Amino acid sequence: MKIYEVKDKSEDLKSTLLNIWEQSVKATHTFLTDEEIKKIKGYVPMAISGVKHLIVAEDDIGEIVGFIGVESRKIEMLFISPLCRGKGIGKSLVKFGVENYNVNEVTVNQQNPQAVGFYEHLGFKTYKRTELDEEGNPYPLLYMKL
Repeated sequence: MKIYEVKDKSEDLKSTLLNIWEQSVKATHTFLTDEEIKKIKGYVPMAISGVKHLIVAEDDIGEIVGFIGVESRKIEMLFISPLCRGKGIGKSLVKFGVENYNVNEVTVNQQNPQAVGFYEHLGFKTYKRTELDEEGNPYPLLYMKL
């Protein structure tokens, strides 16, 4: 596996990452309807373009299988291809963020218990909870720190 920061956020790259995002969300964010996923999907390319540090993980044949976005020591996004989950890719990306960008914070949907458990396993602890997400939707968020 190869992990590196992307400097050129090309349209092809954004398309690949959007596909990983959609597959990952459908596999893990079971509280979202297809219509909600479709709506959120419209914002994802802008989020990918705007994040300060975009780091990808490639498998042994050079295909991107996951990515993390980091800004101001915070994980803004972390998505892994469902076919590659459970292989240490997410953990490796978080470790890369911690070691290279001093990552110490993440916000997680409470209704995504796999993500909550993943971050807890890596040492993150919840310090704050909100009833609504950042767009005002009824999806409780957990704010976690290392």
